[in-house]
Amino acid sequence: MDAAVEPGWEPGEPGEPGWARPGGALGARGLLALAVASGAAVWATWAVLLMPGFRRVPLRLQVPFQPSSPRQVANSLALLRGRAGKTVDLGSGDGRLVLEAYKQGLRPALGYELNPWLLCLANYRAWKAGYHGKVSFLKKDLWKVNLSDCHNVIVFLAPSVKPPLASKLLAELPDDARVVAGRYPFPSWTPSSTLGQGLDQVWAYDIKEVRREVQGSAQQSQL
Repeated sequence: MDAAVEPGWEPGEPGEPGWARPGGALGARGLLALAVASGAAVWATWAVLLMPGFRRVPLRLQVPFQPSSPRQVANSLALLRGRAGKTVDLGSGDGRLVLEAYKQGLRPALGYELNPWLLCLANYRAWKAGYHGKVSFLKKDLWKVNLSDCHNVIVFLAPSVKPPLASKLLAELPDDARVVAGRYPFPSWTPSSTLGQGLDQVWAYDIKEVRREVQGSAQQSQL
């Protein structure tokens, strides 16, 4: 005896929804399901790959990862050409700027990054390039590290973090340090030089000149 089948819609019956028919149009129900699935995938990617590095960082200081383009990397290192001393990338992501800095003779070269997945990727890239043990990627909060021995600083961070970061850099960096900012300039600093256009533009700031400018502005405001 055939098993009893509960009444309901069967594939191929009249009234079959379009999203269930082979080759049928995706109806509102199907679109909703697709949107929910896509949103869940995006959230899962964020939760697994990016969120771990942000959990202990205040929301206003969080910076999502956005890899630098080859032109941005080349322009940044061009503004550091001929310099020496410790070079750091604040929020080093997958390590491409640190690796290029080492390749161009800027040593020691290291990056600070909180996201463990990006740290693994950076170390893999260093190993693949033959620089394992020659560059360093440290799981440290850039707001808590001491930058007093850094002479070259690369900053590809969002505009919202530039004002508080400017205060930290002025307080800690030596006079002969140079800061290179990508994508967005420091709003209150006058660059010593700049290179590129549009999204590929980068700005270089010599800390001694920036300090002189800041102190001059402070003196004028007191008059």
